[in-house]
Parts: sequence; structure tokens; C-alpha cells
Amino acid sequence: MNPLLDFSGLPRFAEIKPEHVAPAIEQLLAENRALVARLLSDSVPPTWQDFIAPMEDANERLSRAWGPVGHLNAVMNSPELREVYNATLPIITQYYAELGQNLALFDKFKALRNSPEFAGLSAARKKIIENELRDFRLGGAELPEDKKARYLEIQERLAELSSRFSDNLLDATNDYTLVIENKSELSGLPEDVLQAAQEAAGAAGKSGWMFTLKAPSYMPVMQYADNRALREKMYRASGTRASEFGKAEWDNTPLMDEIVKLRGEEASLLGFANFGELSLATKMADSPQQVAEFMRELAQRARPFAEKDLAELREFARAKLGIDELQSWDVGYASEKLREKRYAFSEQEVKQYFPEDAVLPGMFKLVETLYGLQIKASVAPLWHDDVRFFDIRDAQGQLIGQFYLDMYARNSKRGGAWMDDVITRRRLATGIQTPVAYLNCNFSAPVGGKPAVFTHDEVITLFHEFGHGLHHLLTEVEDLAVSGINGVEWDAVELPSQFMENFCWEWDVLRGMTRHVDSGEPLPRALFDKMLAAKNFQSGLQTLRQIEFSLFDMLMHSNFEAGGAKSILQLLDEVRAEVAVLIPLAFHRFPHSFSHIFAGGYAAGYYSYKWAEVLSADAYSLFEENGVLNPDVGARFRAEILAMGGSRGAMDSFKSFRGREPSIDALLRHNGLI
Repeated sequence: MNPLLDFSGLPRFAEIKPEHVAPAIEQLLAENRALVARLLSDSVPPTWQDFIAPMEDANERLSRAWGPVGHLNAVMNSPELREVYNATLPIITQYYAELGQNLALFDKFKALRNSPEFAGLSAARKKIIENELRDFRLGGAELPEDKKARYLEIQERLAELSSRFSDNLLDATNDYTLVIENKSELSGLPEDVLQAAQEAAGAAGKSGWMFTLKAPSYMPVMQYADNRALREKMYRASGTRASEFGKAEWDNTPLMDEIVKLRGEEASLLGFANFGELSLATKMADSPQQVAEFMRELAQRARPFAEKDLAELREFARAKLGIDELQSWDVGYASEKLREKRYAFSEQEVKQYFPEDAVLPGMFKLVETLYGLQIKASVAPLWHDDVRFFDIRDAQGQLIGQFYLDMYARNSKRGGAWMDDVITRRRLATGIQTPVAYLNCNFSAPVGGKPAVFTHDEVITLFHEFGHGLHHLLTEVEDLAVSGINGVEWDAVELPSQFMENFCWEWDVLRGMTRHVDSGEPLPRALFDKMLAAKNFQSGLQTLRQIEFSLFDMLMHSNFEAGGAKSILQLLDEVRAEVAVLIPLAFHRFPHSFSHIFAGGYAAGYYSYKWAEVLSADAYSLFEENGVLNPDVGARFRAEILAMGGSRGAMDSFKSFRGREPSIDALLRHNGLI
């Protein structure tokens, strides 16, 4: 049997082969199209049970077959899998676009919305129908036939371009290696980083130390290498990935132009002034102007702090490091040295207290305390030896969710950290379907027989992704389309993830999840206090950086003509001139690796991180007021935010939890911007 067509349990990763993909997807698409035809030929008025339920079942089977394929393409990329993924993607895209444009289906949903049955449906089911009606309009269902055809072409082309953008970035990242044979050129680099570089060189059949552009290799060089020429070399290589400075076939420049142009055309077809407006039709924010104003106001608040941060850094680099003119490749290095001097600790020192086998149990204990859960290692078919699998049970021992954890970087895995759903909670005839999630990170693997150790920033990343995972896994909604993160407005979807980050700054949480990797000693209180004092070190600069990306994204999708007189890079220069204080050199090609907006779901939505941070900081302030490990407040957060999924508007969920509308004060306070 084709393993992709087995929906009886977890994906059978060990058995999935590239040759299974096309037959499975073709079979499911044929079955789904036949079902749609049968439902549309039925003249009986549509009901939830006879119309929506069968379509939900059919589309869930398709997503559960395609999901593991997309996942493996992201974490175990191979030429064979990539080829079949890219060949199948347009067929899937076309199917969903066809559904969204089917006027007869749209009419059935409208009939159900206007039927006597609608009033008696649950709030979740009403929300699903309202969302569907909105999405039909946004999917071009009301377009004339010639425009529908063009809309379909745009969807297929955009899917192809996004996938190519991602492939180009992965290939350009993997292509670059730098071997250093003289250890004296590597002064300042921590021992574990040198060991990993030596092992990487050995694995490649080379002597010396090998460095790559993957984060666990690249970041320590930028932060610790005394060798300024080495930092510059790595910085230039990273900053020019997938651009005109490398192989022509990996250059993302033409892809970006075409993506932005097509998105603009899609918006115009649907009657929107620009893609920013189309994107916001399903989000909390009202208009591109409102987002731009929110970003500019925040920039105004942060700018004095950022200017002070930069002036201090430049003066320190000049006086203490002999760097007369601070360059982009000096910023991470000089910042680390300034942090060490000012707060008398280094990231590297802190990292030794966060071994994986202390961090994970500590994070699980926090969640168990807040939400009355039990998390235990479990068994499942895996795609790589490094992957682990866990069960989440309630206080009575009832299974309520499961998740895979894939933490380390490797060549076959795309960069960054993300959560994705495997199976979504819903009610079936046999009972409740247990939700399952993927949690993926790109940390350094263990070296030299010791457990992996994480920087505090990596611990924060892990908590962030686990927050997304809990949003998916702790839902109590029983209808697929608004269960977990489904149906949640995109600019609220970061609330549970950013909320979790706050706990990484709490002594009562951290002391129980630290242990020095050599001595076994817990994190000293004095070191924690230094970390806390340094928490908002350069937060002005970091805030402006996020605003720069967000404003660039929104303006590019609302106030810019791709392929016109102004290039994407020139637009970015204008945004930087307005909001940034730290501006990279002209050769830097940041947009060429901005996967969030060109290959992810964040187009005209990158502002969501800051928008949701207002919500998450304000939600967390209720814990600060009542005790951060307070299970009563935890139960309320679980019930009003995590359990509700997309079954009601995010603002309603927030107000039910907090008792009022959100305020920006907690965010400014947490970031030291007051």
C-alpha cells in the first residue's frame, strides 16, 4: 500500500519514497473532484452533515498525504524529492484555486448560510461558514471566466516561484564552505565551535576547520572571531547569497520582481487597490496605512534608544577595539565585547548552562505546571535519527496531543525554526482525533560526546516554537477549519509563541532548567542577574531592525510597482533612510534571503511579529501581576486563547482573557523603551 494513503495513524516516514508522491496525490485529487461533482449535482438543500463534512474529510486526506511530502522536502531535501515536490506543487495549487473559484460551491455555502439550520449551528461552525464565504470572494469565485483563468495561472506561478526562491537560498547556502588551516586565524572562537568546525572538515575529507553559512557555524564567527578579515569574508558571502553575485541560476532577483508583480495583479483582479489590502482582508489590522502608522510610531519611540545604542557601540569599538570605522561585520563582534565588558559575562559562558537534557525537561515542567499536563517521550516512525517524539497527556493521563522535535541543523534542512501541523484535532465518529505537530529548529548538534548546548537566544527560539505547538495541540475545538491555529488571524498567530518567550527571563523557571555541561552546577543567581540587566541591551537597534523589515514588506506590497522605475533594493534603501540607524553596505542583498515574505506566508504580514508582541506582552503582564507560575492564570490562558483556536476572533479571545483591549505599555516596558 502507498504509505501516503494510510491515514490510520502517524506518517510512515521510513517507507515514504519520491515515487509514492505523484500516484497518491493524483488518486486523491481524482477522488476529491468526483466528490465535489457529486455534491454539486445533488439538488437537496445543503446541510453541514451532507455537504461540509464530506468535503472536510476529503480535503483533510489530501493535506495529510501532501503534508509529509512538504515536510520531508524541508528537512530531508534531496534532488529526487525536490524534483517530485516541485512537479506536484502546481497540481495541488491548481486544485485549491479551482475550489476557491467554484461558483456552484460558493452558492451551496451561501444557501447553507441562509438556511434555517445555520442559526442552530455552534459558534465554531458558523465561523467556518463565514470564513468560507469570505475566502470564496478572495479566491476569485465571483470573477468572469477569463479572469478566473488568469487568477489560476497566477496562483500556480506564485507557488512555483516561492519554491524556487527557497531552493535557490538552500543551494547557495550549502554551496559555500571556508576551510581555515592555520588555527591562529581562529582566535576568539569558542572551543565547541572549533570542535564542530574540525569535525565538519574531517567529514568533508579535509584538514583544518571548515565553516559554512548555516547559523550554528556562521553566527559564532560573527560574534567571537578576532580575525576581522575572516568576519568580513563570511559576512559578504552570507549577505550576497542567492543574488547576482553568485551563480546565475540561483539569483533570486528576477523571482522577487515577478512575485511582487503577480501579487499586485492578483489583488487588482479581486478588486483591491494593492496586495497589502488583500493580505489584510483576513487579518486583525484594517489597512496598510494603519500598519505603516503603527510601525512608524514604534520607530519613533525606539529611535532615541537605537541612536544611543549605536553611538555607544561606535565609541567602544574605537576606544577599546581599535576599530575606527564600525562596519556591518564588526557589529556582532563589538556588541558581544561591549556586553561582556558592561555586564561581565559572555553568551558563551551562559551557553554552558543550557544543555539540551536540562532545557527540555525544564520547558516541559513549566508547561506541565501552567496547564496541568504531563509530557513524556514516546515512539513513532521518524525521518532522521536525531528526531524525537513526545506525548502530551492531561492530569488524568488522557492523550491530548503529540509532537516531533527536530532540533539540529544539517545540509538537507532549510534554515530557521518553525512549527507545522501533522494532524489537527477534530471530532470523528470514533471519537476525538489527537492533534500532532512538527517542531523544527537549526541548533548545533552535540559534539565530543557531550549533550548539545544552546545559547539563551536558542532557548528563547525553542520556547517560541513550542508556544506555536501548544496553540495547535491544546485546542479544544472539534471542527477542523478553526481547530488549533486554523482560522486564527495571521497577525495574532504569534501571540502564543511570543508569550512563551517571556518565561525565559524568569528566575523561577530558569533555575530549574540549567546545569553546567561540565560541572553540573545550576545557573548562578549572580549570572542570571547579569543576563537580566543585559536583557534590553541594544533593544533599540533590534526593534528598529524588525520595523525596517516590516515596513519594507508592507510598502513593497502596497505602495510600489515591481519592475518600475524603482527597484526592490532602492525601496529598501528608502525605508532604511527613514527608520534605520545602522545601514549595511551597498553590496548587501537582504531581500534575496527574506524567505518569510518571498517563500513563506508572511507577505504583507511581517508586521505580525510586532503586532502580536503587543498582545503577548500584555497577556503576560497578567501573569506578572498574579505570579508567573500561577496555574489559575495558566488555566485561563489555556481556556481563552489556546483552546479556542480560530473559533472566534483573536480580539475577542484576547479580551476574554485580559478583561480589556490590548495596550502597548507592557511591550515598551519589556523592551526597555520607556
